[in-house]
Amino acid sequence: MTTFRTSRLFPVEPAALFDAIQNGNRLARWWGPQGFSNRFSVFEFHPGGRWVFDMVGPDGTVYPNESVFSTIEVDRRVVLKHVCAPHFELTIHLHPHPKGTLLEWQQVFADPAIAQAVRHIVEPANEQNLDRLAAELAGDQSVRC
Repeated sequence: MTTFRTSRLFPVEPAALFDAIQNGNRLARWWGPQGFSNRFSVFEFHPGGRWVFDMVGPDGTVYPNESVFSTIEVDRRVVLKHVCAPHFELTIHLHPHPKGTLLEWQQVFADPAIAQAVRHIVEPANEQNLDRLAAELAGDQSVRC
């Protein structure tokens, strides 16, 4: 298995959810597993734009990251390629739903062996990412459906 998928229904319009992705300050607050923080050095939110940042773990360990945004469809879809190890492509789809927005998250690793090696980290970390996104959205009362 090289692909990890999850989804979640959020009680906000697609535009509000998209804003939490495109706004670097907001993204820095929720991106990553529980207990992590982010330091963005480059955030170019457009197709071909770079995203360079450090994730800082709860123990202070710094994890350098670099991605390139390959596709951006406003209020609908974001695709990025993680260009440093481990290499993967992440697609975030936003689907309008009567109760808000259904977010579908698909992370595809280039190397099946790497995917298996990180599976025990990636699966819970992706859920924690969405938990943190939910908390970010809940903090903005103006975005409720």
